[in-house]
Amino acid sequence: MSKRIAVLITCFNRKQKTLDCLKALFNQVLIPEVSLQVYLVDDGSTDGTGEAVQQNYPQVKVLQGDGNLFWNGGMRMAFDVACKDNPDFYLWLNDDTLLEPDALRTLLDTYYQLAETGERKAIIAGSTRDPVTGVYTYGGKVQSRWWHPLNLDSVEPTEKPQRCDTMCGNCVLIPREVAQVVGNLDPAFVHYGGDWDYGLRAKQKGCTVWIAPGYQGTCPANPKPQKQTNVTLGERLHKVQQPKGLALEDVTLQPMKEWKVLTQRHAGFLWPIYWLLPYRRLLWLYIAGLLKKG
Repeated sequence: MSKRIAVLITCFNRKQKTLDCLKALFNQVLIPEVSLQVYLVDDGSTDGTGEAVQQNYPQVKVLQGDGNLFWNGGMRMAFDVACKDNPDFYLWLNDDTLLEPDALRTLLDTYYQLAETGERKAIIAGSTRDPVTGVYTYGGKVQSRWWHPLNLDSVEPTEKPQRCDTMCGNCVLIPREVAQVVGNLDPAFVHYGGDWDYGLRAKQKGCTVWIAPGYQGTCPANPKPQKQTNVTLGERLHKVQQPKGLALEDVTLQPMKEWKVLTQRHAGFLWPIYWLLPYRRLLWLYIAGLLKKG
């Protein structure tokens, strides 16, 4: 029986990375019964990404964004269009992720192994590592601290599938049965948070989240920002409200409105504390600046 996978990608001004991602995708070792249909959202690229994709991979459905979609908005658009074709699976794929040749086969095999045990509403996340160092970068997440439900730890892959609480959106296989229950990514999120929210909502609706055995590809970690000096509290408050938030040396502070949605849904009755807790860093930075001036 044939199986159709809708591959969802969003991109912006990373032409070569996007082309490399598609090359690895179309080099997958798959059985003939499995077919791929790619839905790629070009969110207003000015470097010719969309045109290059159409020229090199005419089978890809290129959808145009206006430059304000970012990751979550672009993936929502791709998801919405793909749903109309009613595929068997959806694959979230970041355009900076290069899949190993057997990545999709491993994700599918993991799903069917779990389905045989009754886990038919199972999300299967792939794990990635740095292309140079081989160090783990993205994959499954677990709630390991009872006192902070959104302080999530990464789960490194082993030789067996492992159950998680949610996942990063770099490489994720979602069966139709899950999509029918959970729906699309939430428009409350713009760039960050939508993938974590999706996995957590899936759990609330009776689905499960797993990571497949081994690594499914490479993806470098987001670079750490340089330490900034002489930045005012007002400038930091403005930055934290932008779609990509405020990147500090060891953490990225998400926009307060979006982090509020995440904590309200998934942090229990103490959500106001968990909502405001990360932003204490802004106060500390402000006080440190005053002391330095003094």
